[in-house]
Amino acid sequence: MNQKTTEAPTCQYCSKEIQRTPGRGRPRKYCSDSCKQRAYELRHPASASREGARRVSDNTLRDKLFELRCAAEDIAIATNEGADANEIQSLCDELVTMAKKLERLQ
Repeated sequence: MNQKTTEAPTCQYCSKEIQRTPGRGRPRKYCSDSCKQRAYELRHPASASREGARRVSDNTLRDKLFELRCAAEDIAIATNEGADANEIQSLCDELVTMAKKLERLQ
């Protein structure tokens, strides 16, 4: 059975949201040619130096962890400022979404 998801697809390299395009063909896996190339370099170490490919990966991971920490701090600030339950729930949902995207990074 073919199930469609309402969640927007994300780039397999940087986890940014990919804009859906109407029409035929395979769904996109990467948000840009740059991400497509970086992913290729990670899969094929002979095409790039291992250190260069790893440095890109480490920087991406570091950036995503920073975003995750900022989202957690937003929840703490909202709680301290007496935000209502709906706002805190929304921030928590965003945090969980970010954590799931981070898990998909390799």
